[in-house]
Amino acid sequence: MDIDNKDQEEVKEEQTTEDSGYEDICFVCHRPASKAGKMIHLMKDISICSECMQRTMDMMGSGSVDYSKMDFSKMPNISMINLSDLQNMIPKRQKVKRKEPKKQEEAAKVFDIRSVPAPHKIKESLDEYVIGQEKAKKVISVAVYNHYKRVAAGTDADDIEIEKSNMLMIGPTGSGKTYLVKTLARLLDVPLAIADATSLTEAGYIGDDIESVLSKLLAAADNDVEKAERGIVFIDEIDKIAKKKNTNQRDVSGESVQQGMLKLLEGAEVEVPVGANSKNAMVPLETINTKNILFICGGAFPDLENIIKERLNKQSSIGFRADLKDKYDKEKNLLRKVTVEDIRTFGMIPEFVGRLPVIFTLDALTEDMMVSILKEPKNAILKQYQKLLALDEVKLDFTEGALRAIVKKAMEKDTGARALRAIIEDFMLDIMYEIPKDDNIGQVLITEEYIEQRGGPVITMRGVPAIEMQGQG
Repeated sequence: MDIDNKDQEEVKEEQTTEDSGYEDICFVCHRPASKAGKMIHLMKDISICSECMQRTMDMMGSGSVDYSKMDFSKMPNISMINLSDLQNMIPKRQKVKRKEPKKQEEAAKVFDIRSVPAPHKIKESLDEYVIGQEKAKKVISVAVYNHYKRVAAGTDADDIEIEKSNMLMIGPTGSGKTYLVKTLARLLDVPLAIADATSLTEAGYIGDDIESVLSKLLAAADNDVEKAERGIVFIDEIDKIAKKKNTNQRDVSGESVQQGMLKLLEGAEVEVPVGANSKNAMVPLETINTKNILFICGGAFPDLENIIKERLNKQSSIGFRADLKDKYDKEKNLLRKVTVEDIRTFGMIPEFVGRLPVIFTLDALTEDMMVSILKEPKNAILKQYQKLLALDEVKLDFTEGALRAIVKKAMEKDTGARALRAIIEDFMLDIMYEIPKDDNIGQVLITEEYIEQRGGPVITMRGVPAIEMQGQG
């Protein structure tokens, strides 16, 4: 009677799993039921496929191990396996969404290209958040739109297959590479994952496997494989996996990582751990086809300008029309002249660069661009502080001279737009500390003298518009 009740409970559990849209995972080989077949339920959260169970029984009955000659008395810590203890040792079971029983062509038809905005609409949205970088915004808008046209047109009967155009984005630090892609992720309703190449290592070494890039995309798609296979992956700091100059030691995070990423960029079926960075974790594995995944790689590529200068200076000749050696020393946007040969000299292997056909650069930020970054975007730094003080019913203003002084200090640090927040945080510290003390303060004006430490901010009290007093810097 108890056996019948147990069987009924297993049947109810299987029905509940089927109704929820998720499937069981083999505890041994980590394959889902859709690939491994019928599962044998040992306990509530432990299932094993028929193949692994048969392999275990064959090993036990093969006679390769003579248990009669084993003296278990000398091993007092050995005891029978308690499945309930094993259940407590395993991590929480990862759920994998069951694939719908339909062909890939039918799945592509469901995707509607009209749900993705046109390139000019994408660029208009990016203009609200990103200052300058017109070419970069235009390139990335067209690439994203064409990517989804390619996905939608994958089932046309004319047998013309459109190849994807992976991108390589080069720009100085602080020019807005990562910010551009993060803004794009907010604007588009598509799965987009942002990964960092600095943590990637060759398989078998401490660090993230190359497949962890796709694990983040699968997580962004709520473990929906079909949705993830239409996603976008941005790999930041791609210049950090360049070939190292010192070849005396094994390079586990350089050229070997580039070689491992070739199959991802080109398009291949890759087994990806669900909810973990390593295949060795006790988590299920899913197969993702990277054929329709758009890869965007970005990096600062330090010292690439010196490589470009060296190549350009080789073209100089002796005579009246010869170029001067220092002709390109003061050119800020030298990266615009980059070629594939320069990137290969930097340390990227030809096979890797060849799979990134679209190469574009971001310009270095000028003083006028930095001033615009301070005040014009929707989430500009000044607007953030103005909102913070508005919660205390205090109005915050900056003079044009103050903005220019902030930008000059930021450009001295040579870290791009990242330096702006650090400088403003420093000067706003005392103001944010003192203002809540006095409810009579109505307005604070940040002046050039305060930024240059020659005076203090101008503070206006409520109800006394004609009286202004100098705050302490």
